Amino acid sequence: MNPHLAKPTSLVSIGKSLWLNRGIIYQVSRREIIGRYKGSVLGGLWSFINPLMMLAVYTLVFSYVLKAKWSGAQSDDPFEYPLLLLSGMIVHSFFAEVLLRAPSAIVSNVSFVKKIVFPLEVLPITILAAAIFHFGISLLLFIGLFLLTHGFVHWTSIFLPIILLPLFLIATGVAWFLASLGVFLRDINQPLSLLVTLLLFGSPVFYPVTALPEGIRPFLMLNPLTFIIDQVRVVVISGSQPDWNGLLIYLGVAVILMWMGYVCFQKTRRGFSDVL
Repeated sequence: MNPHLAKPTSLVSIGKSLWLNRGIIYQVSRREIIGRYKGSVLGGLWSFINPLMMLAVYTLVFSYVLKAKWSGAQSDDPFEYPLLLLSGMIVHSFFAEVLLRAPSAIVSNVSFVKKIVFPLEVLPITILAAAIFHFGISLLLFIGLFLLTHGFVHWTSIFLPIILLPLFLIATGVAWFLASLGVFLRDINQPLSLLVTLLLFGSPVFYPVTALPEGIRPFLMLNPLTFIIDQVRVVVISGSQPDWNGLLIYLGVAVILMWMGYVCFQKTRRGFSDVL
């Protein structure tokens, strides 16, 4: 039987594939990360510089030009708004990177498609791994800035991996779905660029959820970034424990979305070689 015609799609098969191909994932992800900065004078330092520059620009525009204030702020701390802003920016930037790069995961590796034995499902994972790498650097920068401006870090920050896990699972499903879609729709990046902008202003990056009318808030919660951004702020900036019930529900939805993305990828991969 041609291995392209029947591929397992269970949750167990996902874990098995990722574990068996962990070496390939590491090598290709490493190549993806190194290749992005190849020939660059500053190299990996851009991972620190980019979020800092964006933070400076947004803080200048919203805090000093538009005189924006964070609704419900409990103090006059001048660093509060920049830190709240940065927490939302790094989550959005992570998801945006997955959205914009996942469609090219297969089309930029045509040689792998021609190899029948190559596990194509790991290619979108390498895009995700690179995004997580950059997100991790931005997260360290965020926590470092909080430590620098406050002199301490809340112990509740240890819950960050638990909070971020559902987001990573959703991003995994999105990466698989967009990687397969990108093979058949080469101009998918055009609407995705618009979606990234909509997510930026449709997420509580520049404002808290409570700043919106109560009738609109449920729609904002449909945004996959809203809950995560809010919970990151809760554990790192506020020093409170996360919403465990909300996280459990979010995790369940995340697993389903990840599985759906994997099923879509496995069902469509048989047509990759015909299109490419």
